[in-house]
Parts: sequence; structure tokens; C-alpha cells
Amino acid sequence: MERVGKSDISVIMLTYNREKFVERAIKSILVQTFKDIEFIIVNNGSTDRSGMIADEYAQKDSRIRVFHRERGNIGSGRNMGLDMATGDYIAFVDDDDWAAPDFLEFLYKLATENIADVAICGAVDKAFDEKLVMMPEEALIELMWRKHYNMAFPTKLFTRVLGEKIRFPEEDKYDDISQMHRLLAHANRIAYHGLPKYAFYRHENNNSAWTTNHGLLTSDTLREYIRVYRQRTQWLCERFPKNAAIWRYFECSFMISMVEKIKRLGLNNCEEQYNTMVRELSEKREEFMACSWIFDFEKKWMEQYVSI
Repeated sequence: MERVGKSDISVIMLTYNREKFVERAIKSILVQTFKDIEFIIVNNGSTDRSGMIADEYAQKDSRIRVFHRERGNIGSGRNMGLDMATGDYIAFVDDDDWAAPDFLEFLYKLATENIADVAICGAVDKAFDEKLVMMPEEALIELMWRKHYNMAFPTKLFTRVLGEKIRFPEEDKYDDISQMHRLLAHANRIAYHGLPKYAFYRHENNNSAWTTNHGLLTSDTLREYIRVYRQRTQWLCERFPKNAAIWRYFECSFMISMVEKIKRLGLNNCEEQYNTMVRELSEKREEFMACSWIFDFEKKWMEQYVSI
């Protein structure tokens, strides 16, 4: 069924208690050079002025639709946005970030000119003047290396048809990690051009703040990351068994990096997860140490922290 009044691109943004940042994020979308958009803002139970700020802008610009709901997980909010979207393409943005004025135009041209289901641009802190057009397995391997792009949904534009094939897990806090590989796996092809068109704002209230400030790492956070990484490895091995060895390598690489951080930084609150990872690495030691992708520093850490 054709959706009435559809736009070329649906931009979806969740907001929760970001009154200091959300106006900047909204403005950066409204001044886009690509005009045929709808801007769906899901107010995720904010207790500050975030929802009111969104409503004020919706009164000024008919492209904005604001939905207010009780506080819920990010995944359920993103699913709500997807259900409301009418555009041929979907872009997620975060309420504390901002986009370059040609962000959407750049991604739209990248997708349409390369007949790609997914288009990816660079970010201010991860930029390369390099173009890649990839099939799913190649794009997934690039994703795992994180050299050119990472798991975050902002910086990606994808078809709504593709978006309908995935649903964000409503119980997961880290749905970028649990879903980005599924999105790329279902794409016909993926186009990447690393020019910086998006800016991530890093602060201590980000879900991923612990990756740059390790003092914020908690036992529950690490337990959830281990679970999601394990599920991702299993899913990739089942869907792309030819590359099972490299999927397993990436999981081990994550674990040994976390083992090293916990020891070096003295994160005593993560002892349970430390022991879990050391045990798993010990069981997978032979394959991990022998694989062709392992770095010398990873071998050193294995010798230092994981006994035979």
C-alpha cells in the first residue's frame, strides 16, 4: 500500500533530557540542503524541556512530527519511529549531535548513484576521502575493523524496505551493536564515502561514554556487551560460515582488549566479567593465537593475562 504524503527521507530522532543540545540537533536537520524530508522526533519521556522544544519547532516547520511517550528503551523508540516513517530512505540522528548542511544530500546521492541499500559517510572524528562500494560480507568485515565506520546508526542512510527487515530489540540498551550487522547483511550493496558529514558529541551521559572514559565502565555494562558480542558472533557464523574464523577473531579481540583495560586501570568492579573473559579466551587460545589477523600486542596480552 502506497503511503500518503510520503517524503524521500525520514529522519528519526529520539530525545530524552537533552534540553541543552536538542535545539542544535533539530536546527542542523532543518537547514539541510536536501529539503524533501520528514523529521520524526520521539520524546522518550523527558522530564526537562526537550519535548517542549521539539513541539515549538514542529509549530514552525510542518516537516516535523513529534510523538510523546513514557520512558522506554532506545530500541522501542526507534521502532516507533520506523513505524511512523513514510520516506523511501531512513536516517537516524542523535539528540546531542549535529549534521553538516549537506549530510542528507550527500548520503542520498551516494545511495542512488551506486544503487545501494545503505550509504555511509564519515564523521568529524573518523574521516577519510575514500570511496568503497561493497557487498554485505565485505562491508561487515570493514564494520568489525572499525577503521572507516563503526556500529552507530547515525552516518548511515538506508532504504525503508531494508529497515522493515530489522526490528530493534526493545530490551537491549546497546542496539547499535546488536543490529548494525543485521542491517548490512540484508543489504544488496553498501556505498561508503568517508568525508565528514556528521559530528558525534561525546559526554559522560552517552551510552558509549565508557569507551573513552573507562572509569565509567560498570559490571552491568560489560556483562551486556559480552552478551551482545557473543550473540553477534553466533549470528554471523550461521549466516556467513565461510568467514566464521574472522567473526570469532573479532569477539576474542574485544575480550582481550577489555581484559587488558581492566587490569591496567584496576577496574575491580568488573572482576566477574574479567574471569568470564579469561576463561573463554583460554578455551579459544589455540585458534586465536594462530589466526592471521591477530596483532602482536594481542599476543602479548594473551601471554600476560591468559594462562595456558
